[in-house]
Amino acid sequence: MFDRGTATDPRTATADPGPLAARVASWMLELAEVDRDLTDAEQIDLIRGLEDLKAGAAAAQARITTDLDAARQDQRAREGVPAERRSAGIASEVALARRVSPVRGGQHLGLAKALVHEMPHALCALTTGALSEWRATLLVRESACLTRADRITFDAELCRDPSTLQGWGDQRLIAEAKKIAYRLDAQSVVRRNRKAESERHVSVRPAPDTMSYLTGLLPVPQGIAVYAALSRRADEARASGDTRSRGQIMADTLVERVTGQTRACDVRIEIQLVMTDRTLLGGDDEPGYLPGYGTVPAEWIRDLLTGGDEDGSDPSTEIWLRRLYTSPSGSELVSMDSKARRAPAGLARFVTARDRTCRTPWCDAPIRHIDHVQSHADGGETTADNLQGLCEACNYAKQAPGWRASPTTAPDGRHQVASTTPSGHTYRSTAPPPPGVDPPDQMNLDDLLLRDLAEHGPGPGGRWTPIPGRPFDSAVFEGELAGLELALARILTPVG
Repeated sequence: MFDRGTATDPRTATADPGPLAARVASWMLELAEVDRDLTDAEQIDLIRGLEDLKAGAAAAQARITTDLDAARQDQRAREGVPAERRSAGIASEVALARRVSPVRGGQHLGLAKALVHEMPHALCALTTGALSEWRATLLVRESACLTRADRITFDAELCRDPSTLQGWGDQRLIAEAKKIAYRLDAQSVVRRNRKAESERHVSVRPAPDTMSYLTGLLPVPQGIAVYAALSRRADEARASGDTRSRGQIMADTLVERVTGQTRACDVRIEIQLVMTDRTLLGGDDEPGYLPGYGTVPAEWIRDLLTGGDEDGSDPSTEIWLRRLYTSPSGSELVSMDSKARRAPAGLARFVTARDRTCRTPWCDAPIRHIDHVQSHADGGETTADNLQGLCEACNYAKQAPGWRASPTTAPDGRHQVASTTPSGHTYRSTAPPPPGVDPPDQMNLDDLLLRDLAEHGPGPGGRWTPIPGRPFDSAVFEGELAGLELALARILTPVG
């Protein structure tokens, strides 16, 4: 249950769960075998009951999360850690436990503290299933600008009687929450709006079919002005006979005005493609990887390199191609190293191409820091094996007291990092396979259990122990489901 592993399959742990966690695991097994021979009415009742159970579990998570936060900060206070450093890394621990990104982990921690310490009525409604975790998040978000005293009043007015929320959609709930918040402290709402303006930014993220989303978070007047300008340009072009669609003209105009190009397709780019020579030169269908975007089809790569526009013309695109090669085994990129403490540009590009995104399990944020797995101060070398790509938040989290990490190698030869949190749980992150690596064959249940036994040995608490001379048979586990779950939770994930 507490096992963590690679970045795509993070399940390799060292800390055994306690008795309560084992009971929760047994509930999961019971739900997996729930009787499905039910009437329509029973099915609806069970769906509702399970929804209430999810909400109750979220409330329990909130309480346990605040307990963890308080205990960890008290411990660090006794150890003399400065007040501003006592909460470091806690949100990342929560994120790893909940299998979400560090940003989401911070949100879960903030939600838990608000519910437990300032919004008891909302917490009670969540506990009983009258409020879902998402709707509780909406209430916490809309009251975030209030003082503690006003937030307690907000909570009492809105959630003292959960029956008043019945039938409300999310928009109605948000509207009522905004109304109460504004009445309690209008100035705080105004300050919140001003703060939102200071957080304006532009971001880009991958979209399907080798497209991307370019998003601008702008104040309302500026956002409307930009859209209106693009709309006018599209209307003018269409009126003069441009055959592109209105949306295409707006998108092309945006690129041209931001970059200063004459045509949107005339871009100057450096492509750091990770691919096999078969894809580039031999017409192979093996996809490549484009850092900052993700997996791209082989045909798209060749079209990009040879040029050609949708209207049949040749774009004036300047392409600088930087290739990275795989080792003869194909399981890893060719390594690089350096004597310097700071990774030189070439080595940093290599690590970024190998890791693709932040190496912390469940975090797919862009790489911002090239980090020493074993710190340079502790003798860690500036080599590809001892470097990993991390986002800024994850790099700072691993510097908190009680965190440690070491570079290892996965069974298939890929780079791996084992990170241990202050609670004693170890999470393994394995670099994604480079292009040209075939996925391993699927393993059956017996193979998986035998692999777990070989890697971790027979464990306590009823885990299966082989009997000499007896062939392995999964039916043996029928009476040992709780112990079986501990093994399955570590290994039953997609391999590779």
